Amino acid sequence: MGITFDPTSKTLTLTTRSSAYQMQIGPLGHLLHLYYGPRAADCFSYLYPPRDVGFSPNPAALRAGRGWSLDTQPQEYSASLCGDYRLSSLEFSTDEGLRGADLRYQQHTVSPGKYALPGLPSARGAADTESLSVTLRDAATGVEVELRYGVYETDDFLTRAVRIRNGGSVPLRLEKAASLCLDLPFGDWELLHFFGSHTMERQPERVPVARLIQTVSSRRGFSSHQQNPFVILCAPDTTERSGESIGVMPVWSGSHETSVERSQTGAVRLVSGIGSADFSWRLLPGETFQTPEVLLSYSAAGLSALSQSFHRFLRTHVARPGAYDRPRPVLLNSWEASYFDFDRASILRLARDARDLGVELLVLDDGWFGSRDDDRRALGDWFAHPRKLPGGLGPLIREVCALGLRFGLWVEPEMLSEDSELYRAHPDWALTVPGREPTVGRDQLVLDLGRREVRDWLYETFSALLREHPISYIKWDANRNLSDLYSRALPPERQGETAHRYLLGLYALLERLCGEFPDVLFEGCAGGGGRFDAGMLPYFPQIWCSDNTDPISRLAIQRGSSYGYPPVAMACHVSASPNHQTGRSSPLGTRGVVAMTGAFGYELDPAALSEEAREEVRQQIRRYRELEALLRCGDYYRLETAAALPLTAWQFVSPDRRETLLSLVQTEAPPGPIPLHLRLRGLDPEASYRLIWMERFGCPDSAVAFPERWSGAALLHGGLVLPPMPGDYPSARLLFRADPGTPRTAFPTER
Repeated sequence: MGITFDPTSKTLTLTTRSSAYQMQIGPLGHLLHLYYGPRAADCFSYLYPPRDVGFSPNPAALRAGRGWSLDTQPQEYSASLCGDYRLSSLEFSTDEGLRGADLRYQQHTVSPGKYALPGLPSARGAADTESLSVTLRDAATGVEVELRYGVYETDDFLTRAVRIRNGGSVPLRLEKAASLCLDLPFGDWELLHFFGSHTMERQPERVPVARLIQTVSSRRGFSSHQQNPFVILCAPDTTERSGESIGVMPVWSGSHETSVERSQTGAVRLVSGIGSADFSWRLLPGETFQTPEVLLSYSAAGLSALSQSFHRFLRTHVARPGAYDRPRPVLLNSWEASYFDFDRASILRLARDARDLGVELLVLDDGWFGSRDDDRRALGDWFAHPRKLPGGLGPLIREVCALGLRFGLWVEPEMLSEDSELYRAHPDWALTVPGREPTVGRDQLVLDLGRREVRDWLYETFSALLREHPISYIKWDANRNLSDLYSRALPPERQGETAHRYLLGLYALLERLCGEFPDVLFEGCAGGGGRFDAGMLPYFPQIWCSDNTDPISRLAIQRGSSYGYPPVAMACHVSASPNHQTGRSSPLGTRGVVAMTGAFGYELDPAALSEEAREEVRQQIRRYRELEALLRCGDYYRLETAAALPLTAWQFVSPDRRETLLSLVQTEAPPGPIPLHLRLRGLDPEASYRLIWMERFGCPDSAVAFPERWSGAALLHGGLVLPPMPGDYPSARLLFRADPGTPRTAFPTER
């Protein structure tokens, strides 16, 4: 059983395959957090003997002993103004002026399967999933807090969510409602987070957890380019191969907030959930508020093992069923080939060139609708551009499909231009503040998706588009963040709900469209990776990783993304050289190696390629089709390299450990002949592996003397040595396969 209760010690223990998570009902009914770490069956209350800490107050009932304080006890869900001065999970005020909460245990229930979160994306249950509900209550206000846990024993995962009910007699105003509070009373920890900017998203930064409050957050209404919501707590000695780490991933796409505090006693508290800075929610008596879900996983075997657990869990339980069961089409997107300057004839020429290269799907990007000749107008006018596409989309789509290609389309439903028929008809549908000039991004405003009539209009518009045309792919973009948070559909006391209602409306719209059109591949985009999060994956099984298509920049972006998100969720394209964002030139082969990390495609004009380059593209597509199942379903490893070696390397290993693809890119040209040494990961040490093929790009071809075969142990421990690769941004790719004569040993996934 994944959930057990010991009535003697009053402990609740959640057990997965390799971890345990334990809580205890304290002497006054507070729910205390005792342990999260390697699997164990003990009661861990012995770790917290009584101690009197100065300026940490005591509950009235325990004042005599002075050895017990909420300010020093590890808590399962912290509240403000009741003696705990550390980070709070819950903050509210009632219309009577009461603030703070003293939350006491009321009851708990255990049930088979996974709890549901209506209106919010969340993980689906597995065959062995159990749910725990623990109800806490504040007597003074009547507020009830239901802590909800999903326990995935085999998958080594926990999920957390909170439902808050106003059980009192007067309205209240929620000001903070976190989904997760995690107290780690002992040990040194470091925070690994993923910062960035537009065109340079999810850059890993690892810092010690200091004796202050460190916050990873977004106030943009989106999960953002600047701070991804996924964070990792890890021990100082944790590497890719070994050491403790805890991954925390909100299933949420809006403003978020994860704060970490080391207290005066050295204890570390992490609180994660909705961003509280621009949030409030009015709860009338009897009403409830549901927080988003947070995914939680512990690993004692290093960062690679933690990442792989998240990859599998997101693919299996968060993305829609079957989302990763079939091959992804190789696509060509028109954006960098033509930008806004195209017509029907030029798109058909692009389609013919794409077909001749082996591309399977043509995507028509921005500029196909209204009077859209630049990014300053017509957003929201979702009818074909009369000059570019006379006769509408239908004739173009039919001709593209007649070439044997599938057809895809770029849309940006959440936004509108001031210079548009939609805005002129419905100016009140935009988020703007009365009496104030609006803030514009890309000359566009944001539609108020919290309003049902706006969502209904968008649904009718885009469902008609998909019903009327054989469109197999939609790129759903959103090119600005939220500001001017004022909804003309809400009364003054509810204006703080605007951003949250926007996200709930977006999820409702996506649920409706994706449910009605399950065969359409929806790709998410928000100026690239501005909304790359677990909340989007149930609707968008692939997300445009970044607007930066430069392969050398993409190495860091894709590597950072891989700490939490499966590579198959990253949309990665080969683009032109020199690159349109950085001006950097790189070999076509290297661009292919980097883009073949995720969902593979192209963002260039084939007509600008030489015949030799066209043939190389054909070979890339043939190679991708050969490797597609391995890239989609294999385990991904970030390989560690010597500090002096300017090399980025990664590896995919098939689930049965019989096949592996090693990829590497050299980012600088060392002045001396430094050999390239790499130790591989995830192989069966008892198997015998043979090199099936090796490809090198951007450097002179040279003969390489390799053994006929290697043992898995040799590749794992001794490693592989490749000759130096001179030149600008050279790369290599090697496919190994276990010898058919080698017995298949029962070798578990590397942990």
